[in-house]
Amino acid sequence: MAYDVARIRSHFPSLAEGAAHFDGPGGSQVPDVVGEAVARTLTSAISNRGTVTASERRAEQVVTECRAAVADLLGADPRGVVFGRSATALTYDVGRALAAQWGPGDEVVVTRLDHDANIRPWVQLAAAAGASVRWVDFDPETGELPTAAVEEALTPRTRLVATTAAANLIGTRPDTAAISRAAHAVGAVHWVDGVHATAHVPVDVEAVGADVWTCSPYKFLGPHCGVLAADPGWLETLHPDKLLPSPEVVPERFELGTLPYELMAGTTAAVDLLARLDDLDAPVTPENRRARLRASVAALEEHEERLLGVLEPALRDRPGVRVFSNAARRTPTLLFTLAGHDPQEVRRALAARGVNAPAGSFYAVECSRHLGLGDAGGVRVGLAPYTDAEDVDRLLTALDATG
Repeated sequence: MAYDVARIRSHFPSLAEGAAHFDGPGGSQVPDVVGEAVARTLTSAISNRGTVTASERRAEQVVTECRAAVADLLGADPRGVVFGRSATALTYDVGRALAAQWGPGDEVVVTRLDHDANIRPWVQLAAAAGASVRWVDFDPETGELPTAAVEEALTPRTRLVATTAAANLIGTRPDTAAISRAAHAVGAVHWVDGVHATAHVPVDVEAVGADVWTCSPYKFLGPHCGVLAADPGWLETLHPDKLLPSPEVVPERFELGTLPYELMAGTTAAVDLLARLDDLDAPVTPENRRARLRASVAALEEHEERLLGVLEPALRDRPGVRVFSNAARRTPTLLFTLAGHDPQEVRRALAARGVNAPAGSFYAVECSRHLGLGDAGGVRVGLAPYTDAEDVDRLLTALDATG
């Protein structure tokens, strides 16, 4: 069936306020089915996980169903799906256990394309272990991160390579599979920040060969929490600090404290809606969900590319506008500046006209500085499942009024 954006929008109560939302890269709007799943779980009879009472079994079911849904979304093993407060928190928590294996002479590789959550933890953990950091630059003109540039930074002492699957600031999508092969050739772990990519493109973690993939449900229509997916056998080799009576099994050994059952239920609902974007009447079951997701997210990708095909050339044609999202393969995310105007001034002017397009470096501070934008960054506009042609028209009209 055709991608019915009008019907999809009807599932997002927040859109009734009237704003055109281009702020999805920082957090998408939430559909009704997700809010209902959160509320239903939060107000149900629910206890700590177990098998004796109905409330214990309900909690266990929520967790099991959520791990399976996220595994279907990512093409991962549900036994290696770890939940946490955020992708950043998970990177620090699991990263500390990984870095305990490092020592002087070891090396980690990071790139200036990444969000700081996939840079700073590794810089800090390397320093604590006495390891060194190798930096890889991207081309500021094209926005490309060549695989060859990553390969040049690798040595037999490389222990970890941290790259993004899609840059949250400018949308660049490096060749993750090629980087994984290069990392594995020297015996290194490839840690991938998939937060921005997961919201826009079909994901297959096992196919691309990433050892770790992090993402955030609130970027793909879900509630505020973080997810890490890895091979459960690899997770078995890590031993994080934890409370004595807490579970030793994987993935629970990495999940500190009681899990947020309501947020996990909301995440499952978000994944199930993603699996129906191309046909809201299509049934989604555990048996067909992975196939439905591949088809539905591909339809979403086509929808966003169609809108980008209208927005991007029009934006580039505006006098004084400079667009920094130039890679050949990228998400529908555009970072731009307007000559003679501070990015925050542009943000406020657009907001006054009902267009939400935030400005800044969005925690990709190394990327922003490498682009020559300093810490101020630019204005970022991102498309989402609920973005329609009218939203694009409103953005361009508001921008004309601003200039």
